[in-house]
Amino acid sequence: MKVLGIVCSPRKGGNTEVLVQEALRAAAEHGAETELFSVAGRDLRPCDGCAACRRTMKCHIKDDMQALYPKLAEAQGIVMGTPVYFYSVTAQAKIVMDRTYLFLRNATNLRGKVGGVIAVAGRAGAGNANMLMEGFMVLHRMHPVGGLVAHSGGAGVAEADPEENPQADKGRVAGDERAMADAFRLGRNVVRQLQRDGVK
Repeated sequence: MKVLGIVCSPRKGGNTEVLVQEALRAAAEHGAETELFSVAGRDLRPCDGCAACRRTMKCHIKDDMQALYPKLAEAQGIVMGTPVYFYSVTAQAKIVMDRTYLFLRNATNLRGKVGGVIAVAGRAGAGNANMLMEGFMVLHRMHPVGGLVAHSGGAGVAEADPEENPQADKGRVAGDERAMADAFRLGRNVVRQLQRDGVK
């Protein structure tokens, strides 16, 4: 079985990536092949509503989504993570979701895949982001097994002043034992559901 982690943060090595990596570590320890896809530095363009994929079953936009499509098709499990921007997912996360419209028309689709979601907030809005990602999975008739909400400062870590150092919180969620344990549990649960579904 294969579990794909999608990090929808424009920042490399940030808190979202730390947690998605931890979920993938758990998946690997429980028998899955894993792969990480990060949107950071990628050329991702929004859906233009042309509806060509209804006829061709392919997206005409030639960008880095073309590298993600086969990974989505091959994986049996998908863990999607995003930081929270203005009480929602990042623009990159929304692009990824919107551009999977072709899978609703394609025989190679996301139906039946097992999913998990991770949202990392500075203060609030993680619940909104998780609901959006889980709704995306339900629309594709995937089976979400749970979501994780974390905060970028990490538990028990003195909060940094973002105006003095905007990068101060980068990766600090690794110090949040509860968030890391929850991420590990999420990855494990994705694999366990796949095993219950008979995926090897």
